Amino acid sequence: MKTKKYNKLNSVLLGFAAAFCLTATGFAQNPAPAKPQTRPIILAGATIHLGNGKVIENGVIGFDKGVITLVEGGTNLGSVWTKGDVETIDVKGKHIFPGIISMNTTVGIQEIASVRATLDYSEVGEINPHVRALVAYNTDSEVIPTLRNTGILLSQAVPQGGVISGSSSVFYTDGWNWEDAVLKKDDGIWISWPPYLSTSFNYEDFSVSLKKNEKRQETIDLFRSTFSDAKGYAAISKPSPMNIRLEAMKDIFAGKANLYIRADYAKDIIEAVKFAQEFGIKKIVIVGGDQSYKITAFLKENNIPVVLNQAHRLPNATDEDVYLPYELPGILTKAGVKVAISYADEWWRTRNLAFLAGTSSGFSDMKPEEALQLITKNAAEIMGVDQYVGTLEKGKQASLVVTGGDLMDMRGNSVSMVFIKGGKVNLDDKQKRLYDKYKEKYGQK
Repeated sequence: MKTKKYNKLNSVLLGFAAAFCLTATGFAQNPAPAKPQTRPIILAGATIHLGNGKVIENGVIGFDKGVITLVEGGTNLGSVWTKGDVETIDVKGKHIFPGIISMNTTVGIQEIASVRATLDYSEVGEINPHVRALVAYNTDSEVIPTLRNTGILLSQAVPQGGVISGSSSVFYTDGWNWEDAVLKKDDGIWISWPPYLSTSFNYEDFSVSLKKNEKRQETIDLFRSTFSDAKGYAAISKPSPMNIRLEAMKDIFAGKANLYIRADYAKDIIEAVKFAQEFGIKKIVIVGGDQSYKITAFLKENNIPVVLNQAHRLPNATDEDVYLPYELPGILTKAGVKVAISYADEWWRTRNLAFLAGTSSGFSDMKPEEALQLITKNAAEIMGVDQYVGTLEKGKQASLVVTGGDLMDMRGNSVSMVFIKGGKVNLDDKQKRLYDKYKEKYGQK
């Protein structure tokens, strides 16, 4: 009798499992990652934007085994077309751009804001240099495919929270898992410099008030003690026992990783940079930099790049020009400061990153090809991945975007093909599937 009961229970459970599997197949899944390139590919006839300020009309770009082998104008290339087993694709009338690089984002480590189980970007505590975005990155995120459809082929996943948040890593927006998708592991440690003024928001009248940050010095003292310990620890060749927090900070003292400092006020930026220099840190990057326009000479003199937050916003101070966020990238570029732009922690809006660059060009003296560098070349150089991506040049990875027009213009950003490391990526995503689904219900008139 007991055996019969168990057999009956097993049958029921197996039935439920089978029903679940059948139902699950009805749910749409993200497309599988691109297969590795198996034969040379040539894209011919497009306008090629190299990402370094140069443009080739009626150009030809070829790549093999994921690496660019040819970038030329469309003349005297007859030999290329007949050389071996080459797949040629006619892209006449289209444009080719380097893949956009999204810095300072929580894409891949944050999915649904209201579902706590999908949030993996912050840890408890103030001092967390050992926290790694690397192992938290989720390649199955539904957000990632939507980014590829506007040209974003790489993103920097960044931990949040605390005063020392942890280390970021750079990922392709295509891959089976984080090991497969990562381009650069632990490219830098992120800290949040305490502002001189703290901001409070009144939800009754929507007013913003500023007051002196009473805990500022306490936080700076905490930084000083932590960095002192970390620098001393870094000088020990084989520390025993190993301190995982201090071990994670070794590379910033060795010049192998960036120190990303979140700071907005001019006074805070100067103080934070001098603090880092005091400890011998050479690779310093300012993130945010709202008032960086006030200290351009200081930033240039100290060779400090700036990663600005998103530009489609109002200024943070009432006495600032309403167009300042749009103009800021151009102001810094003209002053000789290396600049990249980001969407900060607004992960789902990151797909609009290209349009921030377009706006920056429209509201400054920057030419469109200069503005393109804000989201390609400059970002790659800041993160130390420019030997692989950022521009379309021989020897670099074939991570590129084919569009119907200007990538930085909403009217021209119609992505038709994407190649990541030479592999052609499936451009299906959840938003497209929803569009097709409800188009059937409501139709188009």
